[in-house]
Order: sequence, then structure tokens, then C-alpha cells
Amino acid sequence: MRIGLSFQRTAAGRLGQGGFYASLLLSIIAIAGIAAWFMLPEPSDAGDQELWPISPAVTRTAQYTSTEAEPAQPAKASPTTSADEPATVGMATAPPAIESAKPSESGAERSPLEKLRIASQSWRRGGLGSKALVTLTLRNANDFAVKDIEIACAFIRRDGSPLTERKRLISDTIAMKSRKTYSRMLIGFVNVNANKAKCSVVTASRV
Repeated sequence: MRIGLSFQRTAAGRLGQGGFYASLLLSIIAIAGIAAWFMLPEPSDAGDQELWPISPAVTRTAQYTSTEAEPAQPAKASPTTSADEPATVGMATAPPAIESAKPSESGAERSPLEKLRIASQSWRRGGLGSKALVTLTLRNANDFAVKDIEIACAFIRRDGSPLTERKRLISDTIAMKSRKTYSRMLIGFVNVNANKAKCSVVTASRV
């Protein structure tokens, strides 16, 4: 009987010490948990807003409001021609002065030989048969007078072979649109075998 009571007292003392230690451990754990709670960062409102889902109806309403808030930009007026201004598209014309100057320029560039020719020609011997006397008519069809006309005459034998050539400068002026005849003009000395002569205009100057 005494042994049982002593065993109960010993067990009760051990249980009392274990409960004390258990309560002390629980208190320490509670204090540590409270301290850890206070040390945690506070939740941010911005984070809650980002995570909070936005309703599609709210999104459509915001887009509609921003669209109505934008002012309508006026359309750029395209450049139009005034009704009073004359239409000159594709009507580029040269000044009359330039057009009138073109004929004179073309006349200045034209060679006098283009419309200066021998209308008729003939020759005969003179001075004991050694001189060649040429009679020819010069016709000037140019719009300007010519002067210092050089004539070249080629003499040939009876068989058609060339024999000699002579030149003569006529220091005279022939008016425009006119003709002039030179009779028995000395062209030079020729061989006695000369049978025919063919003359042509070589050079001429514009007055």
C-alpha cells in the first residue's frame, strides 16, 4: 500500500514538471509567432489592384469614353483652283518674240551656197587660144545678198579625161532673189587640148 502511494506521488511530481516545461515551450512559440507576424510586410494596395480582375464591361466603357473625348480633327482642305483663275494645264506656249526670232536664226545658219548656183555657162578661147573666157549667169535665191563668189572651172580633153582646173574670184555683190550675168570673164590660161569646161560655185560670203 505504501509502495503504491509513493509511486503515485513520484509520477505526479514528474507530470507537474513536464506540464511546466510544456507551457513554457508553448509561450515561447506564441511569442515568436507574434514577432514574426509583426515583421511581415504589409500587403500593397497596388498589388491587390493588379491582381484584381477587371470586368470587360468596365474596359469597354473606358474605351468608349476615351473615343468620345478625342476631338474630331478637321480634314485637310485639298488645294483647289479658284473659279476666277484660268485653267492653264498643258497650255505652255513660247513667247512670240522667241518664235519670231527663229526664222532669222535659221537664216543666219544657212550657207549661201545652198541657193546660189550657175544658171547657164559657156566658154571660148581668146588671146591666140591660150586664154579661157567664160560667160556665166549666177542666180541667188537666198533671202540675203551674197558677195565674193569664187568660181572653179574644170577643163577636159575631147576623150573626157581631165586636163586642168582654174579658179576665179568674183568681187561683186548679187542681191537677194536676183541673178547676174558675167560675159567673157577671163578664168585663166588653159592647154590647147582643152575641149570642154564645167564651172561650179566654190565659196561665197553673206552680206
